[in-house]
Formats: sequence, C-alpha cells, structure tokens
Amino acid sequence: MPTLRYVAPDLLKRSVIVVASIAVCAAALSGCALPPLESRTPSVAISAAEARTTTLGRSAAHDLAAHHDMAGIYPLADPRAAFAARMELARTAERTLDVQYYIWRNDRTGTLLLDALRAAADRGVRVRLLLDDYGSSSLDDTLAALQTHPNVEVRLFNPFVIRSPKFIGFLTDFSRTNRRMHNKSFTADGAATIVGGRNIGDEYFGATDGIVFADLDVLAIGTISIDVADEFDRYWASESSYPVDLIVRRAGADKPDELNRKARTIESDSTAAAYLDAMRDAPIVQQLLDGTLSLEWARTQMVSDDPAKALRQAPSETSVV
Repeated sequence: MPTLRYVAPDLLKRSVIVVASIAVCAAALSGCALPPLESRTPSVAISAAEARTTTLGRSAAHDLAAHHDMAGIYPLADPRAAFAARMELARTAERTLDVQYYIWRNDRTGTLLLDALRAAADRGVRVRLLLDDYGSSSLDDTLAALQTHPNVEVRLFNPFVIRSPKFIGFLTDFSRTNRRMHNKSFTADGAATIVGGRNIGDEYFGATDGIVFADLDVLAIGTISIDVADEFDRYWASESSYPVDLIVRRAGADKPDELNRKARTIESDSTAAAYLDAMRDAPIVQQLLDGTLSLEWARTQMVSDDPAKALRQAPSETSVV
C-alpha cells in the first residue's frame, strides 16, 4: 500500500539551499587548478654504495654477503613492535629517511613518529615524507611546519585544491581525486625498510582501546631495500607529487616548535607512557644492528602501480588492481 511522507516546509527549504549551494560551489570551483611544478627540487634515494657506509648498512653487510641477491625479512605481527621498529629506524638513521604512506593520523602514534622524523632532521638526516593528500587530513599546519626545516621535504600525492572541505574535490574533479596512493614504506639509510599493510595511526599500532586493525608489516634488508627506494623515487618524482608549500598555507612563526611540544605532552600522559614502556620490550632494530635478529631469507619482487595512474596516463596492463 502506498504511503505518504510529510516534509516540513522549513526542512525542505534548507535542503534545497544546501543542494543549491553545493552545486554553485562545484560550478565555481571547477576551474581551480593545481599549481605548476617547475620550482620542485629533484632528489633521489641514497645509492647502494652510500648505504653500505652507514651503521645500518655495515651491520647487514655480513649477512648480505652470505645471501647474494636475497632479502632478509622479519615479520612485524605485533602492532606495538611495528611501531617500535619505525621509531628505532628513525632514531638510528644517519643519512636519509624516505617515508611514504596513504594514511597518517593526527593522533598519539602519528605525532610521535612525525616528531621522530623532525628529531632525525635535527641530527642532519635528510627526510623525505610523501603522503597521500586524502589520508593526511588535519595535518596541513604540521606538515607546513615540517617543510620549513632545512633537512625536511614534504610532498602530497594527488592533492586537493580546496583544503576544506576536501569532498568538494570529488564533486569538481572526481576522475583525478578518486585515484589515491596506497603505498606504505619506511626506509632508513637505504639499508633497511618496513613495508606492509599498516598505515600510521593509533588503531594500526594497538595504541587505542577502540578498533585495532589486524595488519602485517615486515622489516627487511637486502635487495628489497633497493627496490623500495627506487619505487619511492618514482612516486616522489611523479607529476602527482606536490611540495606541501605549494598546496597549503605557510606555517606561522610558532608552528615549527608546536610538534615538539605536542609530542612531549603525549609522552607525559600516563596512557602513552605505558605504551612507550611496552615498546622497549621489542628492540628489533637493535637486534638487527647486533646481528641477533632471526631473519628469513628469500627472493623478493616489488609489485606496485605506476604513479601515472593518478593522471590516467598509465597503461592498463601495469595496474596491480
């Protein structure tokens, strides 16, 4: 039997206004374009020869000599160990950190890892951070502040012209903005890398009482580190990777110190302190340096989408999915 639904006149009026406003915004913004990339500074990953001169590279030399053209792999099934390994790599790096993620949360673990990158840059480590723009919402000010550090460069993959709300980009340029970068890697000195399913956020590292994702990463050395470094460079140099200062407003004078202050506040919180204490029970990178980490040795193959896919310029046969 048919039914009738009554809609209050004022509610209907507001709905019409909202829809009309969105339509007007979409029409007005459809002409907005991303800035040119001529000012972008080129850079490449550390060479294999340079990687071997670092502490991480030297510690792996003996095992690598005994396993030619293979990768040493250590699974990071425990979420807290996965976080600890990233923090340790950031603290151990001497030359470079190349970090690439789809999602980076503005939460406890996300803040502590960003601060670890900043601390590495303070030591003279060159930090390159490549984030998918859709997965790093609410980090504009922090990323702009990091960009001001002389040893840090931040790029956003396939960014949204309109920063807030970003969903407008789906209305005005859906075919481009719907193509995201899901790569996840954390590479130190070109000698050791973490790759796998985890993004950066409390729910990925067991740092929340709420939802915890069941993901798996691996810490790896050997040929896979070179492959990951090459793949990072391919995305870093792609026509979809924009220096963050071309996309977001410049950081205020007080912003560069804000990340450090926020990280220290998190560390002083009792909940976070217990989590940080738990990390000390998993000194995975230190075991790698000592030669006591039990690695599985295997031949590996890097599989990844062509970054040109975001601009619909990649041949269909090169797509992973």
